[in-house]
Amino acid sequence: MYKHILVATDGSELAGKAVAAALQLAKILSAKVTAVTVTEPWRGRVTGEAAFGLPSSDFGKMADEQSAHVLAGVQEAAAKAGVTCTGIHIKDHYPADGILQAAKDGGCDLIVMASHGRRGLERLLLGSETVRVLTHAAVPVLICK
Repeated sequence: MYKHILVATDGSELAGKAVAAALQLAKILSAKVTAVTVTEPWRGRVTGEAAFGLPSSDFGKMADEQSAHVLAGVQEAAAKAGVTCTGIHIKDHYPADGILQAAKDGGCDLIVMASHGRRGLERLLLGSETVRVLTHAAVPVLICK
């Protein structure tokens, strides 16, 4: 069945449900797991006459530290479950693009991710990275809520 599962995580509680499901499935199938976290491109903010935001070097450092923390948690959970897991941090991509690229580059045959289940105007305004992955994935996608 599945031999290489990609699980997307941002470290949130909801993403934790997807991680748990991916690890459980990997254990049952004797599959390996790649955990991916994606950092969006840095954007400066400008409002009126004042500009604010993190300098790009500070943003990069903060993103690296946060990603390392998130991925270490997944790898620790995988080790406890007896599942082989590697972690990757994809920088300067939007989440759906990074997830799809990681799945392709890693030769993954299943993507596991969480969905907030936004509906209506909220979904229209905020968009849905999950829908983008579902729409463009070349492999099956398991959505956890």
